[in-house]
Amino acid sequence: MRKSTKVVALEQHMESITVAVAEAGRQPPELYGDIPSTAEAVRKLAHRLDEGGTRPLRFCYEAGPCGYGLYRQLAQMGYECAVVAPSLIPRRPGERIKTDRRDALTLARLHRSGDLVAVWVPDEEQEVIRDLVRCREDFKHAERRAKQRANAFLLRHGRVYPGRSRWTKTHATWLQGQAFDHPVQQLVFQEYVDAVGEAMRMVEALEKDMAQALETWSLAPVVRGEMALRGVDLVVAMTLVAELGDVTRFDSPVQLMAYVGEVPSEHSTGRSRRQGAITKTGNAHVRRVLTEAAWCYRLPARQTAHLQRRAQQTSPEVQAIAWKAQKRLCGRYRHLTARGKPSGKVITAVAREMLGFIWAIAQETMPRKAAESETGHTDNANLA
Repeated sequence: MRKSTKVVALEQHMESITVAVAEAGRQPPELYGDIPSTAEAVRKLAHRLDEGGTRPLRFCYEAGPCGYGLYRQLAQMGYECAVVAPSLIPRRPGERIKTDRRDALTLARLHRSGDLVAVWVPDEEQEVIRDLVRCREDFKHAERRAKQRANAFLLRHGRVYPGRSRWTKTHATWLQGQAFDHPVQQLVFQEYVDAVGEAMRMVEALEKDMAQALETWSLAPVVRGEMALRGVDLVVAMTLVAELGDVTRFDSPVQLMAYVGEVPSEHSTGRSRRQGAITKTGNAHVRRVLTEAAWCYRLPARQTAHLQRRAQQTSPEVQAIAWKAQKRLCGRYRHLTARGKPSGKVITAVAREMLGFIWAIAQETMPRKAAESETGHTDNANLA
């Protein structure tokens, strides 16, 4: 006879895992203790707690820097495991003490009562692509910082570039002509310029790696479908698909918009209804690339040769969605701007509606095998 389900909460760290267990019913959870953060220790823990296979177990732990290895191990062993969104864990206002043991007991109690929100867990292939995309984003950030330092050094010494665009071939020629009286200053200047060049080469190399990885990715049809949209190039499309995964798991575009955090916040009571800025509770990487892409819709809708070449790699249905999106979003930008709305709010509104067309294209291009095998949860967690 199988016994009632036992809830097991794991507070994972690099070297140890704090374990708390909650039995069925209303009795408070009990602290099991600490175990090493190794696969063998987790296997032994599960074997002890399931009592020879007669006790169903439900595991949970907070999403964090240790990744999803624990989740995949437990799932492979046949146990149910939920990776919890840290930002959505209920907290008591008066609590000012936080320890691993308290956190484990709280997780066990809340998971037993069903008050925790689980995040979507990518499969191993999805995580590989996401790591590559985020690596490129990190080096792009380093490139911007290096350019900022070089520009600041030049400004301190009164060297102002007379042209319009920096870090072009013309700007590079102007940089080569800069000479400083003191040898040390010339050395510092050259180091700044070399740092920019190295960062730019790293970003370029990673973008080539992304294009190469796309050829063997199972979700490549979705990426190429998203690239039919205006403002969505390889980097933006791969970021969207790598971070969001199978968006067909959302029943409607509104759910996807809420997941990304592009919907307005609200504070309503009684007959009053107040809406504020967007919630920003979703994936920050997706919101960033969406905002950058949305700026392309400030120009009139038109089919450029570049867009047509990208669209030719997709089906007629996807091309129709992309053209409909361009007409709708360009008109939306003009309409809101004519009403006097600030440009920042207009771009946010355009980015939010872009998600609806991204969802529609995914419905047409998502491989059936991937759509059937991926399982996840619609949440508003912003995982690092």
